[in-house]
Amino acid sequence: MPFNVALSGLRASSTDLEVTGNNIANASTVGFKQSRTEFGDIYSNSFLSGGVGSPGSGVEVQNVRQLFDGGNISGTDRSLDLAIKGRGFYVLNDGGETKYSRAGQFGVDKDGFVVNSNGMNLQGFVADEDGNVGGVLADVKVEESGLEPRRTTLIDPKLNLDSSGPVLEERGVQLNAANAGTAAGVITTPGAPADPLVNTFPEVDWTITLADGTTAGVLTAAGASAGAVAASLSALPGVDASASTSATIVASTFSLDPGDTFTINQVPFTIGAGLSNDDRLEQLAQDINTSSLGGVSAVLTGTNGGTGASELTLNIIHNQGGDLKFNVASLAGSVDVAANENVASSETLNTANNRAVVAGILTVITDEGSTLSAEDVVAAAPDLSIIGDFTGVPFLNNEFNPLDSGTYNHATSTEIYDSLGNSHIQTMYFVKKSAGGAAQPNTWQMHVQIDGKDVGDPVVGVEPTRASFWLVFNPDGSMNTNLSDQVLISNWNPLDAQGNANGAAGPNNVVDGGSLPIPDPASSSNFEIDMGGTTQYGSPFSVNDMKQNGYTTGRLVGLDVDDSGMMFARYTNGESRVLNQIALANFNNEEGLSPSGGTAWVQTFDSGSPIVGAPGTASLGSIKSSSVEESNVNLSDQLVNLIIAQRNYQANAKTIETADQVTQTILNI
Repeated sequence: MPFNVALSGLRASSTDLEVTGNNIANASTVGFKQSRTEFGDIYSNSFLSGGVGSPGSGVEVQNVRQLFDGGNISGTDRSLDLAIKGRGFYVLNDGGETKYSRAGQFGVDKDGFVVNSNGMNLQGFVADEDGNVGGVLADVKVEESGLEPRRTTLIDPKLNLDSSGPVLEERGVQLNAANAGTAAGVITTPGAPADPLVNTFPEVDWTITLADGTTAGVLTAAGASAGAVAASLSALPGVDASASTSATIVASTFSLDPGDTFTINQVPFTIGAGLSNDDRLEQLAQDINTSSLGGVSAVLTGTNGGTGASELTLNIIHNQGGDLKFNVASLAGSVDVAANENVASSETLNTANNRAVVAGILTVITDEGSTLSAEDVVAAAPDLSIIGDFTGVPFLNNEFNPLDSGTYNHATSTEIYDSLGNSHIQTMYFVKKSAGGAAQPNTWQMHVQIDGKDVGDPVVGVEPTRASFWLVFNPDGSMNTNLSDQVLISNWNPLDAQGNANGAAGPNNVVDGGSLPIPDPASSSNFEIDMGGTTQYGSPFSVNDMKQNGYTTGRLVGLDVDDSGMMFARYTNGESRVLNQIALANFNNEEGLSPSGGTAWVQTFDSGSPIVGAPGTASLGSIKSSSVEESNVNLSDQLVNLIIAQRNYQANAKTIETADQVTQTILNI
């Protein structure tokens, strides 16, 4: 009957009109995917004829297919408006049911969860406090609480010190305390195995008389190192003191056997097998420079492998003037250790005489017109009287003064934070040093202050000293990390604006166990300055980077999402933290997904299981923040489809009208 055929056409055309109308209605729906109606003809087939010659029984709608090609990406002003560039779906938790969507208009609910306009929770991978993202799906949540402060434990500057800069110092008469006979700068050995291994510098009462007649004094302890004495003297007005310690070993006098132990300042070094004395000395130098000996370095000079007597010499240097304490555990070998340069003192260490200490050379400079006198309190070293009264015209025209820019070559500052999140200003001053004596070429001295205060460990009492460190560079301008000091600030007491302790964590001095690396979590105000990235090139001083890992407390001010789906929280203190990574899902047959309303789909048997991963991995697309994916509906095409569907509907209605007229004609016969 033509009526049934026409009715099937009306039904199919009506469905086509519904699909087209739905596409037009959702032309502005974010993430919407248009559908199309797919038709198939109907034939009545018999067992024998197979429908041959049959006029057909009409039409049916075989499928309403959704087209998942991407829509246009348009920008917005909201950071939580997200668009997917490529394949994939957002994973949503709708009250325990998992749904999938391309609509990326998200917000934050009252509990901090990221949800879409229908209240479905966005799913992602949660990050820990260090920003490491796990692999377990969970609801994406934004913590509204403030960011706790973090104390500074590391400063990582990238600087260039101008190698062409001048040495700013001009020195006059230098008075060398090593001239005090056995008092300093020589090797001493204990009288008996039970005797302590200390130098023989006596307790000394020092007095400086300035040009205006005023005096000041300091008492240095017996057995104090040259560096400790220099620090005490430098605290006096009108006095600048420095110290260095060096010991020399020549290959021809170095005859320790393989397996013997050579100890420096309680750090043991084992003599290697299968090496000549020259090679053993070279190996010892390498071991010293890679060891944990603070302030101690080794420099190998001379020639190796000649036919005559070896000229290979190992200079062991303590650039802060500390004592060098030696011990040799040997069955047969021996070592000749010579004391500081220009000091006639040496010792042969062997099984019978296996311990010795080399004290440093003390260099003292006074202001013009000042007089420095020294009195041996315990009279343990009569030769100390040689020091006498330091008179004459010694001078130093640029003794480092942080308030006088003419006494340093460069300076730079950065903001650091204590354990309570209070900010402080840390300043580094750089002074180029002249080569000579124990000083290496390409050497700089760095001084550190915080809020204009010294932060060096106290030598005597509790008063801080100047935190000073030696930086040595290679001929190519790179940092010589073996000869340069590791920079540990271990005596910083955070103060408030009035100069009083502000309640933040205090320091842990080296003598109390403060050391590198800084423990995590930190328990003191100690921090490291990693100078390994500093260079010395012939170009102006420059601060290429200045990173430090501390910050004050902060309030959440915004969220950002990058292309990989990483969600960052931004805080008022300028910090950002990774909170989550948004997850995407893909399907082998995305057209098999079933629409569930709210611009979302659910998994079906035809779609297959979801493949969940991070944006930008495998077949998944990337995320574009502050953007949305528009509907992929083309209105021009849909309006044309609407005309075609209307025409088809009218034509099928005309078929019914015509069939009715034919039937009426038959009835009228």
